[in-house]
Amino acid sequence: MPKMKTHKGASKRIGFTGSGKPIHVMAWRGHHLEIKSQRRIRRYSGKAVLGSTHHNQISRLLPYGG
Repeated sequence: MPKMKTHKGASKRIGFTGSGKPIHVMAWRGHHLEIKSQRRIRRYSGKAVLGSTHHNQISRLLPYGG
């Protein structure tokens, strides 16, 4: 049986916490930050934990944990 391949696009976008929960960087933070309010920029900062809805899809894309 051959090894499963990791989806490279997903591995660059999704990481894992120490306990194994998938995390991702929040969207809308890339550029044009000068026209966005500071309140809006703060909301986009940081990382967010992905919910259990995406668990099956993530395990298929990242079979070895990213």
